[in-house]
Amino acid sequence: MSAEYNPDFDPTGIEGGVDTNQLPWVELACAPGWQFKPLRASRESGMFSAIVKLNQGVSTTNLLHLGAMDLLILSGELNFIGGPLAGSIGPGIWGYVPANACVAGLQAVQDTEFLANFYGPVAFLSEQRAVLSLLTAMDLQQGADAHGITLVPNTLAECMQPRAQSAHVAAIPLAIAGPSAGELVNVQAAAADFVHPHFVDTRAIPWIVDPTLPDIGLKVLRVSEETGVSSLIVRHNGVAGPHYHLGAADFLVLNGHIGYRAGPTEGYGPGVWFYEPAGARHEATQRVGDHEDLIYTANVYGPIQFDEGPGTPINAVQSWMQYKQAATAFGIELVANQFESDSSLLAWAPIGSA
Repeated sequence: MSAEYNPDFDPTGIEGGVDTNQLPWVELACAPGWQFKPLRASRESGMFSAIVKLNQGVSTTNLLHLGAMDLLILSGELNFIGGPLAGSIGPGIWGYVPANACVAGLQAVQDTEFLANFYGPVAFLSEQRAVLSLLTAMDLQQGADAHGITLVPNTLAECMQPRAQSAHVAAIPLAIAGPSAGELVNVQAAAADFVHPHFVDTRAIPWIVDPTLPDIGLKVLRVSEETGVSSLIVRHNGVAGPHYHLGAADFLVLNGHIGYRAGPTEGYGPGVWFYEPAGARHEATQRVGDHEDLIYTANVYGPIQFDEGPGTPINAVQSWMQYKQAATAFGIELVANQFESDSSLLAWAPIGSA
């Protein structure tokens, strides 16, 4: 029966990916001072993904997250001025902002670039919490269209269509493009260096290694028992056997090169961002080369089913339950999914509430 999930899905190459180093920075009027490398925009769910840049000194008073957001700081430093997110975060820090949260103030201490997944719109508010503008998936789509940028496909059906070539645009590499970006998450940091309920220093999290799969390591960041979404850092030095993505997944390569379908023999390296639509199948995914760890971020939006090939029995299904169990076994404190016992920053809170 497994062969009947998507029997016609047989694309080649990098059908769900984009090299962010080849993209320009796009400015959107609805997000003053923010710059974007657009990656994906969903007309169905309203979710959108981008690399975001804030130049030193750029500040925003109030941001109302109508949908949640997760982010990984790639370079620079951001300062959250107040509320549950208060504090400064720098390279290697990953965080989650729940839906309906109002960020009291945000400032770029240095030129800062971060990977962001927006699960819904963001409202830019005045100091009196009047809505000045909305940032949505369609704003990102329009910005990409205006610059001739082709976003990654959202579905299996879209992956099967000929992909439009992006217009010639001025490529601007990420700030981390030169040195090994893997140091963002792979250099051990003292556990006491950074403690925050909504952000985590990914370097301080130990690699979880299953003795039966010694070439695969995981850092579990967040698990949602409500949605089944899990956020991870993956060290992938072996071969992942045949599998279906029963739910979608996205990931950004930070170190090494990944061999992917009919892609180039050298694989895809740091700065390449992928989106795997629900139902995508891989007969094998592996590291290319023997000298560098392959390390990438991963948001896994549903279970992954492993087998021995199309039409063979299911060997295993990996879901949020296994990731949560592994984090518990290794004593890893996951990033919080909600703001606990707080009403001062929620969308419905009246102005001036304590």
